[in-house]
Amino acid sequence: MEELETQEAWINPSWYVIQCKGGESFRAAEHLANQGYEVFHPVLSVKRKRQGKYTLVTEPLFPYYLFIRLDQIVSNWRPIRSTRGVLRLLTFGNTPIAVPDALIETLRDQPHHQEGSHSIFSVGEKVTITDGPFKDLEAVFKRCKGEERAIVLLNVLQRPQDVELSIDNLRKN
Repeated sequence: MEELETQEAWINPSWYVIQCKGGESFRAAEHLANQGYEVFHPVLSVKRKRQGKYTLVTEPLFPYYLFIRLDQIVSNWRPIRSTRGVLRLLTFGNTPIAVPDALIETLRDQPHHQEGSHSIFSVGEKVTITDGPFKDLEAVFKRCKGEERAIVLLNVLQRPQDVELSIDNLRKN
């Protein structure tokens, strides 16, 4: 009976973890998909400062890792190792580590994008103003106002005042 259960585990496809070379998880996912493998590469959209402006950037949820669905008997495992961007299949000893389907489904159901929210600054976080009449002054981030503006609490004339600034003119302390 136990042998039959073991055989079933080898016949049914499972999710496994692939470790990718640095910065090449997108390349690995693309090349594996082109070879016909079912790949899950969870990503998220975050705002990053590039050349002085904040832009929406897509990044892997798990840097250096992605998931691949394989069958122990039917799937051809050999080309995986030599796929561009792939470092190795994660194993415990010589046995590949299977990931529960429920975990993959949970990851797929989560909204990993953060469009419209400025995850760069947190409410109550200390920031420094980098440009304008309040340059080099320290403030407390209160909230975003639209896509490009932020409200900060700044100590002006011995009193805390709400000041609206471009979000590009703020830097984390």
